[in-house]
Amino acid sequence: MPHARHPLDSIRPALPGTTPPRRALFIDRWGTLLELPEKGYEARFEEARFSPGALDLLFRAHQADWSLYLVGNEDAVALGKLADSTWARFERDLIDHMAALGVPLERNYACLDHPENGRGEHLRDSVFRLPNTGIMYHAKQHDGVRLDKSWVIGDSSLELAAGWRSGCLTAGVRTGQACADGTVAFDPTFIAEDIQEALESILRGSFIQS
Repeated sequence: MPHARHPLDSIRPALPGTTPPRRALFIDRWGTLLELPEKGYEARFEEARFSPGALDLLFRAHQADWSLYLVGNEDAVALGKLADSTWARFERDLIDHMAALGVPLERNYACLDHPENGRGEHLRDSVFRLPNTGIMYHAKQHDGVRLDKSWVIGDSSLELAAGWRSGCLTAGVRTGQACADGTVAFDPTFIAEDIQEALESILRGSFIQS
């Protein structure tokens, strides 16, 4: 969902070197932005719970010209536990709710495929499946995101490793899986208690590198 453009933008382009680099926040959904339920997902948006303070801080980030992306593997869909139509409704409600609160998403990256256990058409690999880096490079190519100026915030090594591999800065959080899944071994730029603390540190530029 691209940002709205001023009607004069096409005839009044910015002078070279005067436009700041486009920076992004790639936010993991379950366990980071949304509290991680016991079964790992929710079928109805009304049952999902945002992590405390997350939306307020993302609103501030958007006001500070950060482009906002959600990322994550939606294995419930890939494995056939959740119908595609159910996920599509959840996704639409999530995006609309955030936009109504002044937190518009540039894109919502959700990989619905699994290379080994996917059901039906979801039995395939994807460059967008974390820890692959397709999400970050797609945002770079299509939206002009500067990956070296961008952050990935998440609770598992999957999204954090994807960010690290693509040259982003990374912030782990101790909610959800609390960076204890051990799928990929590496150290994030820093670790925060939750997304609120991570965003506060990033917006202030006061993070302490681990």
